[in-house]
Amino acid sequence: MVFAQVFVTLLVIMDPVGNVPIFLALTRSDGDHARRRAALQATVAAAAIILTFAAFGQQILGLLGISLQALQVSGGLLLVLVALELLQGGTGAGAAAEEGMNVALVPLGTPLLAGPGAIAATMVYMRDAGSASEVAVVVGALVTVLAVVYVVLRLAARISDVLTTNGILLLSRVVGLLVAAIAVELVATGIQEWARQGV
Repeated sequence: MVFAQVFVTLLVIMDPVGNVPIFLALTRSDGDHARRRAALQATVAAAAIILTFAAFGQQILGLLGISLQALQVSGGLLLVLVALELLQGGTGAGAAAEEGMNVALVPLGTPLLAGPGAIAATMVYMRDAGSASEVAVVVGALVTVLAVVYVVLRLAARISDVLTTNGILLLSRVVGLLVAAIAVELVATGIQEWARQGV
């Protein structure tokens, strides 16, 4: 149950299929080998960022004097912006990548894949894990999601051909709705924790 919840939540937030057009646009001048390398680099970068916050996020927030509830609420609010952009048909990529920038790291690895929503959700699941076995389940679900992300990005050109632009746009709208629901849940949970424990 926990595995499925973590898997679905992170998969929806990372939205690999919705990022297919962005990935293709940012790597349009690359060959097949370079695209495969970019897919791997983006996935590894996202994994490194999320796993770092999963392992040391509480300590990092403690040093900065930030509560997990604040991260939940801010992550939820930022996810609302992502959801609105998806619902309006935007790419979510923000500004175009600068010439010479490794697009696999920025903006693909972060913030598109390892964004505040994914980081906050992972930290919440890690906090709620009551035993080493539950921690392993959360990490396993995260690794599985990242494996799916890598496969989707690696097959981006084929997926784009199958779904067509209209299919990807429709899927992005549906994902946008789900991301909005996850964002509301993050904000509501954070505010509920604040009300219970005090700000």
